[in-house]
Amino acid sequence: MIPLRDSIRSRHFPVMNWLILAANALVFFYELNLSPSGLNNFIGEFALVPARMQGTPIWFAFTVFSSMFMHAGWFHFISNMWILYIFGDNVEDRMGSFSYLIFYLLSGAAAAILQSALFPNSAIPILGASGAIAGVLGAYIFLFPSARVVTLIPIFFIFSAVNVPAVVYLGFWFVSQLFSGLASIGSAGGGVAWWAHIGGFLVGLMLTQFFLRRPVPETDSIDYYSPR
Repeated sequence: MIPLRDSIRSRHFPVMNWLILAANALVFFYELNLSPSGLNNFIGEFALVPARMQGTPIWFAFTVFSSMFMHAGWFHFISNMWILYIFGDNVEDRMGSFSYLIFYLLSGAAAAILQSALFPNSAIPILGASGAIAGVLGAYIFLFPSARVVTLIPIFFIFSAVNVPAVVYLGFWFVSQLFSGLASIGSAGGGVAWWAHIGGFLVGLMLTQFFLRRPVPETDSIDYYSPR
């Protein structure tokens, strides 16, 4: 399922969300300009490696954050940035820019630490914004469960745009991550960091209420519109 847009109109320009998107883009285009050996060195130095958790805790802590702005290829980068573009602006709208940044980084850190704790001996680098973005999705389902997400769904090999409730779309996404994460237990921790997605989503869901800038009364609720 590919989300195309959501049904919520933000009241403020999402400055921080755009800055996060730009930071990810700058790092990714820097990666594209590296030689193959330079890219391997860059990933080895700044991506998160669970096996380093015990040996070099200070550098491990740094890579928890640096790894959030790295991506493994075009699909990884575009899919992450598209999801953040669709859902991040509304979460920032309710939190405020600075609180949103702290929330984003905390969600990403918790996601990375959970993945590392479950696969502590893995020497496979973990990189990507997925854990932090999963936290944003957890916040979104907490704040806007009745919103609608226009989603591209394949039906008998034909893609159709379907108006899906956010709670259904994100609930399905989380369940799929959970099943994949459970299936990965006992592996070497390579491939997709499913538990980073699961951890980020749950942490985001739990932390959202502490980052809201103010309660929004029912008469001052965020405007909705019907997607075309």
